[in-house]
Amino acid sequence: MNHQNKIFCSNPQAQFSSYREEILEAILKVCEKGTYILGEEVEGFESEFATYHNTKFCIGVGSGTDALTLTLKAFDIGAGDEVITVSHTALATSAAVLLAGATPVLIDIEENYYTLDPYKIEAAITSRTKAIIPVHLYGQPCDMDPILEIAKKNNLLVIEDCSQAHGATFKGRKVGTLGDAGCFSFYPTKNLGALGDAGGIITDNEHLQMRIKQIRQYGWNSKRISQEPGCVSRLDELQAAVLRVKLKHLDSNNAKRNSIAQEYEMKLNKSHLILPKIRLECEHAFHLYVVRSQKRELLKYDLAEIGIETGIHYAYPVHRHPGYCDKIRISQEGLERTEKIVQEILTLPIYPEFESDNIFKMNEVLHF
Repeated sequence: MNHQNKIFCSNPQAQFSSYREEILEAILKVCEKGTYILGEEVEGFESEFATYHNTKFCIGVGSGTDALTLTLKAFDIGAGDEVITVSHTALATSAAVLLAGATPVLIDIEENYYTLDPYKIEAAITSRTKAIIPVHLYGQPCDMDPILEIAKKNNLLVIEDCSQAHGATFKGRKVGTLGDAGCFSFYPTKNLGALGDAGGIITDNEHLQMRIKQIRQYGWNSKRISQEPGCVSRLDELQAAVLRVKLKHLDSNNAKRNSIAQEYEMKLNKSHLILPKIRLECEHAFHLYVVRSQKRELLKYDLAEIGIETGIHYAYPVHRHPGYCDKIRISQEGLERTEKIVQEILTLPIYPEFESDNIFKMNEVLHF
């Protein structure tokens, strides 16, 4: 298959092709200034990303994993503590909990939306539980109302993992603004992606943002005197400059993703596939377009034969990874839905520059 004719599952290079000159100009500006760490571009992005979410604060860090880890540490969650989340997510979610020193407690997902099932939370709560991390997976907002209600009832923190849901909304509010903090990855393939690793946290909690800013740089205060053990996790100026350009295009790019998702829905609603559902009163960011098929492997092979790259997000749930299985706790109610859907899910191509005409190319395979 000619590489140039292949349709990729995601295409970070294409995602900024329409404003490449803006990005190159922004990078050149940073190079001319000669400041590369925690300067004007980082401050500008932090301000603009906070304004976009109508929150008071944004703190730029080195990655989405760091965003979660530093937030947990800033809330003093660590050894002996438990954090409830899901197994059906990127490893980063549980990795962050472990890096903070706490134990991930994994519960099952909803059948239709693949996000954390709120009605599985209470059975997993113990005296050691300190927080819930709902993951807005594939761009789909979690069912936040019952999650927040259970958290309030049990005095638990809610830290939203928004790494796949930039710009998505739940009942008119952007994800990341509903809990105590929202954590984002700006990995290149994300709806808002840098040209390398980058991450951020949004919150209205002034004390939290001060702690994270301190922890992200050796535990320093303003005089560079360490007040506590810290690390190095800084959003650099080059990445911040790129993100400032791309943030201006986020809503229009999300609209394009939704348009492509609608094309899939129209073309494939009579196929054998189980198509994504959109939660009521929510705006899906469609970071990924994930279908289900009991003939997944055959479908994946046939699409590859006509030059369509697909993916599986995620083939192995967290509890099936050898490096994690003995470091997590599974809720006594089990992970039946998680185990079922990971055998069927398949990610089809979706990104702003994806041409919907390509769906016609896929039609014969997808309707078999």
